[in-house]
Amino acid sequence: MGISILSADAWRLTERGPRVLLGIAGPPGAGKSTLARALVEHIGEGAAYLPLDGFHLANAQLERLGLTTRKGSEPSFDVRGYVALLRRVLDDTATDIYVPDYDRELHEPVAARHVVPPAARLVVTEGNYLACDLPGWREARALMGECWYVDAPREMRQLRLVERQLAGGRDEDGARAWVAGNDMPNAGLVEASRARCDRILSTIGMDMLKSRP
Repeated sequence: MGISILSADAWRLTERGPRVLLGIAGPPGAGKSTLARALVEHIGEGAAYLPLDGFHLANAQLERLGLTTRKGSEPSFDVRGYVALLRRVLDDTATDIYVPDYDRELHEPVAARHVVPPAARLVVTEGNYLACDLPGWREARALMGECWYVDAPREMRQLRLVERQLAGGRDEDGARAWVAGNDMPNAGLVEASRARCDRILSTIGMDMLKSRP
């Protein structure tokens, strides 16, 4: 399915109100950010991007909580802060709203990398745990007009995740160990949320989305 059809389907959600949230959930490495960014780019000024990754806890907080080796797991996110920003995005349509992101070179969240301008009627938010039936995430899911689940074959996801860790500075053994011991267990939790999503999409061939008109 092409980006034009998906964008049209996403834009139809704006018939429900002055501003609507579309969630993109799915396991690590499935292609959530690729799809979310492609939708926003294709729709143009009427859409904005809001990644969950901006709500990673800082490394100092992970160390304090004993979660350094579980970075990216469900408890390593500030879900309450994420829900608060989603509510503000829906309630405040008259001013610029700044959105944090995660910097893969700094390995830390960074403030105000993205912006939701007043003209944005569709805000596409993506992250692993958006549809999970857990405290905080339930509230996030309830704010979304729809939540789409993005998947890819396990082998493809593993390859993407290893490449991500290599790009982040780990050696081959370290990258594979991290993916096996952290990313794939996280994927199991996310997969259990699949039935809570409105639509299931496969990202086979989705790497081409960036270059499609």
